[in-house]
Amino acid sequence: MILEVGNLDGLVTFLFLIMFGPALLFIVIGAILFYKKKKKAGKVFMILAGVYCLISLGICGSMMA
Repeated sequence: MILEVGNLDGLVTFLFLIMFGPALLFIVIGAILFYKKKKKAGKVFMILAGVYCLISLGICGSMMA
């Protein structure tokens, strides 16, 4: 008996949303803070976005492969 999975487009979209959603949110918050003269907090959020993106690409990318 073969188990047929079906259409997995929603799952792929969900994984991409998990991979890049919080990183994009952190970048937007960091840019807003950076331009409102809170440069140190803006830099921290942008660094957090980069670290989150790096880790999520490693974890979610390994699940997608």
